[in-house]
Amino acid sequence: MNYNDYELKEYAGERQWDVSAAFPVLMRKVYVWMTFALAITGFTAYGVANSPGILQALVTNQILFWGLIIAEFALVIGVSSAINKLSLTTATLMFVLYSIINGALLSFIFLAYTQSSIATVFFITAGTFAAMAFVGYTTKTDLSSLGKYLLMALIGIIIATLVNVFFVKSSILDLGISYLGVLIFVGLTAYDTQKIKNMLLQAPDAGEQAQKYALLGALSLYLDFINLFIYLLRIFGKRE
Repeated sequence: MNYNDYELKEYAGERQWDVSAAFPVLMRKVYVWMTFALAITGFTAYGVANSPGILQALVTNQILFWGLIIAEFALVIGVSSAINKLSLTTATLMFVLYSIINGALLSFIFLAYTQSSIATVFFITAGTFAAMAFVGYTTKTDLSSLGKYLLMALIGIIIATLVNVFFVKSSILDLGISYLGVLIFVGLTAYDTQKIKNMLLQAPDAGEQAQKYALLGALSLYLDFINLFIYLLRIFGKRE
């Protein structure tokens, strides 16, 4: 089909409108999904913490406890690696299931910390996360190189945490790891926000494939928020 110059310009304008219209829709979905997942995790954690039978099962049944941890890793890896093969419905259900399992495992924070300090740290986390997400969204600086160093640092604190838990058992080292963890996830929040923004800017529309990438972005930011919250709670949380 041949277009005259006017038709070509009109088509290009419509195409540009489609792209610009899709982006805010997709970014909104990222934060809606992330918020929804956080709400599920919070309600699940609170519910399990106030259900002695379930809590007792998690504490006493090692097979159940480690099974849930393995299931968490499997769900994250599954969604991340097979996002192109999964339907949007399946990927969403896997994200929801992950949020529920994570909530069940996070229920122990209600036994270790006061509810007032948990609430306080949550709002501190929300404010910090919002500020760094804003930085990542608005900055003109390319943060892609930062991601590589943050990933290496993350691997480092995972190894340091395992060594401290099983061998060193130092409260000072634990506190140092917590401060480093906060710095890492503060940086990852900005990095992931910019990465998601750049990815969704290239989406031609708000179809299922683009929405699946938005869901993957929501999962990344959800993990950043949860980990930032945990490290801040270890620093500022008041023990029961």
